[in-house]
Amino acid sequence: MRPLFPKDMRNDVAITMTVLAVDPDCSPEILGMIGASIAVSISDIPWNGPIGGISVGLVDGEIVLMPNLEQRGKSDLNLTVASSEKKVVMIEAGANEVPDDVMFDAIMAGHNEIVKSLIPFIKDIQAQIGKPKFAFESQEVDHDMFDAISDFAIERIRYALDTDDKNIREERLKPIVDDIHAKFDEVYPEKIAMINEAIYKLQKFVVRRWLLDDNKRVDGRKMDEIRPLAAEVGMLPRVHGSGLFTRGQTQVMTICTLGPVSDSQKLEGLDEEEGKRYMHHYNFPSYSVGETKPSRGPGRREIGHGALAERALVPVLPTEEEFPYAIRTVSETFESNGSTSQASICASTMSLMAAGVPIKKPVAGISCGLVTGETDDDYIVLTDIQGLEDFFGDMDFKVAGTHDGITAIQMDIKIHGLTRPIVEEAIRRTKEAREYILTEVMEKCIDKPRTSVGEFAPKIIQIQIDPQKIGDVVGQRGKTINTIIERTGVKIDITDDGAVSICGTDQKGMDLVAYVMDELCQDAVQIVVLGTGEERYENMFRHFDWKYHGKVSAQIYYDEAMSHRIYAASDAFLMPSLFEPCGLSQLMSLRYGTLPIVRETGGLKDTVIPYNEFEGTGTGFSFVNYNAHEMLATIRYAESVYYDKKREWNKLVDRAMAADFSWNNSARQYEEMYNWLIGE
Repeated sequence: MRPLFPKDMRNDVAITMTVLAVDPDCSPEILGMIGASIAVSISDIPWNGPIGGISVGLVDGEIVLMPNLEQRGKSDLNLTVASSEKKVVMIEAGANEVPDDVMFDAIMAGHNEIVKSLIPFIKDIQAQIGKPKFAFESQEVDHDMFDAISDFAIERIRYALDTDDKNIREERLKPIVDDIHAKFDEVYPEKIAMINEAIYKLQKFVVRRWLLDDNKRVDGRKMDEIRPLAAEVGMLPRVHGSGLFTRGQTQVMTICTLGPVSDSQKLEGLDEEEGKRYMHHYNFPSYSVGETKPSRGPGRREIGHGALAERALVPVLPTEEEFPYAIRTVSETFESNGSTSQASICASTMSLMAAGVPIKKPVAGISCGLVTGETDDDYIVLTDIQGLEDFFGDMDFKVAGTHDGITAIQMDIKIHGLTRPIVEEAIRRTKEAREYILTEVMEKCIDKPRTSVGEFAPKIIQIQIDPQKIGDVVGQRGKTINTIIERTGVKIDITDDGAVSICGTDQKGMDLVAYVMDELCQDAVQIVVLGTGEERYENMFRHFDWKYHGKVSAQIYYDEAMSHRIYAASDAFLMPSLFEPCGLSQLMSLRYGTLPIVRETGGLKDTVIPYNEFEGTGTGFSFVNYNAHEMLATIRYAESVYYDKKREWNKLVDRAMAADFSWNNSARQYEEMYNWLIGE
C-alpha cells in the first residue's frame, strides 16, 4: 500500500487491523489486506488504490486460489500476491522448490483473480460510500532550487558516485554536500531541510540516467553481472558450524547451533503452527554500515530478513526422524552494501552443511533491482543490486532457491506496481544468478553436508520404549528422570508415543542412560534363587532382584533343587555359581542366543542369561521353568566351555567410570550404580 500514497504528501497515515475471530480456512492476513484497502479507498486520504490480496497454493501440481486449511497442509506453495487494477504491487512466498515457470504462472493467476474479482468489488463499495479526497500541501522539492543545485554540483556528484567502493563514494560526497549547504542555506533559509532532499534527488537522477540512458552501473558492472564472491566454512572451530559468504562489500557470517528437540521454539498465534525446530535470526549491527548507533533489540527489518532466510531454508531441512535436533542459525552482518538478507541465506546453507545437518540441497539467494522511466516499457532490470542501486532504484526483488526450484520470494517496490514482463524477467535473472552462485562458489567451498555433527555439538541417541512404561522412566513427579539428568548431564526428551531422545556431549554417559532406560522398562518377574544360603550371596540376590524389577519370591538350597522341589509358578530361577568366575563378555553369547550345548544337555529351548555382570564376583544364569537337573548341568557345562575365554569387561564398567561413579569391583556394584543413577 505504501508506494501508492502520493510521494509529496507528508501526512502520517496509520492503518490498524484488529483480528476479532479466525476461521482456519480463511487467512486473516489476506482479509486484513483487503479490509485495509477498502478502508483507505472509502476515506478522504489521497491514495492511488485500491489493491486486492490473495493467497495461492500448489496442490498436487495444480494452482489453487485461496486454499483452505486442508489444502494448505498439502500445498507445495504458500504465495501471497497483492495487485492493483493493472500491476502487481507485492509478492511474498515460501515454496518446496517450485520451478520458476510454475511460480510465475501462480503469481499471474493470483494477479488475474484480483483484477477480475476484488478490484471491482472494492470500487463498487467506494462508489457507494467513498469520501472525496482531501487536498494537501505538496512537499515536492522546489524546481528552481533543484535546478540551481544541479547546475552547481551535478558534475562533482557524477564524479563522486562513479566508484565501486562505498567508503570512497561517501568520502567524495561529504565535501560536496558541505559546499551546497554553504552556498544555498542563505539563499533558501526557510527551506534548508528541502536542500538535503534536493541533494538526494540529484544523486538519484544521476544514477537512474546512467542506467536508463547509458546502461552504466556505478561500479561498472554489466546489468546481469554479480559482484565478486567468496565463501568459507569452519572459521570458528569451537562452534557447531559456521559459514562466511561475501558478495562485494557485503559480508555475512552465520553460526549454526544444534540442540535437543526440546529446545524448539513454542509458538502461540492465530495459525495452526505450534512450534518450530528451526530458528533463523539475523543481526545488523550499526558498524556494518559505518555508524555508531547503540545495539538494541531487533527492528522490523531484522525480523523480516531473518524470517525470509528461515522460510528459504525450511524446505531442504531433514525431518525430525532423520535428524532429531533443534537447529538455530544466527546471521551476523559484518559489512553491508546491499542484499545482506540473501547473503545470510548463502552463509546459513554453508553453516548447516558444516555442522553436519543433512540438508537435501544447498540454497542460494540473490536480489534483482529495477529502474523505470516514463513509460511501462522503459525499464531496466539489475542483477545483484548494491546499496546505492537499492536506495535510488524502484524494486528489490529477492529470490532464494536450489538448482531445482524456488524456496522463497520477497518483493519490495517503490513504484505503483510491476508489469508482467518485469516479473518474468526478474524471475529469470534470479534463476541464472543463483545457479552461478551455487555452482561456482558455494559448492566449490562445501559440496555436501558433513557426515557427522562436529566435535563440540551434542550427540543424540534415540530409543523406543513402551508408552505404558513412560511413568516408570519419569518417576513420581519426575524424580527418576530428573535425577538421571542431574547426575549424567544429558538432556532427555520423551514423546507420548514412547520415542526417547538422549542428548549430550559424553557418549559413554549417554550409553549408560540408554541402558538404564531400557532396564527401567523391563517387566517385573517372580524369581526363585538357588543357593547355599551363605551371607555372601545376599547382595547378588538383591542385584538380580533389581535387574528384573521383580521380587525374590524364595531362596532354596541345592538339595531342595536336586529333589525337584522347585516353585513351578515362578518366572525365573537363579543360581549363583560356586566356581571361579569369568567376565560377562565371555558369556555374551549366552545372553543373545541359544547355546549349541542346549542340544547336548537335554534340549533347553530358551536363551541362557548370565547373572553376574562383573569379572571377579562369580557368575550365574537364569532359566524359565525348567527341571533343576537340566539347569545345573547346563550351567556347569557352560562354565567349563567359557571359563578360559577371557575378554573385555562389560562396557557398563566404562560407562560408570566415565560418569565419575566410584568403581570398587564389588558384587553389589551394579545395584549401587543403578541406584546412584536414579537417585535412590
